[in-house]
Amino acid sequence: MARTKDSSPALTPKEELALKVAKEIVVKFIEVGRLSPASFPDTFKMVIDTVRQSLEEQ
Repeated sequence: MARTKDSSPALTPKEELALKVAKEIVVKFIEVGRLSPASFPDTFKMVIDTVRQSLEEQ
């Protein structure tokens, strides 16, 4: 998909990695029944913040 002038800039490799890792964690929680899809937005926010913090500590 082509980007337009109004679209956001491309993600950095570090940010893309953080998003992928956070998504996998949250999806796994849904799969094993520890999380309902309805609470995805709040939980994803907490997970992505934690993953970002972990990446910054390295």
